[in-house]
Amino acid sequence: MKKVVNYFKATYDELVHKVTWPSAKDLQNSVIVVSIASLIIALIVFMMDLMFNAGVNTLFPAM
Repeated sequence: MKKVVNYFKATYDELVHKVTWPSAKDLQNSVIVVSIASLIIALIVFMMDLMFNAGVNTLFPAM
């Protein structure tokens, strides 16, 4: 049980004293970058899906 208590004490100490938390502005900038990157990747995957669908429909037309 003592090991568990020491673990939580060490975890708390690290989170409070050793971790450098980002500022609100840094966090906001990161959210914007991740959102734009996610949108670009989603559009790329969507375009790939459309091209694959067109290719399959060309090879195997609907009856």
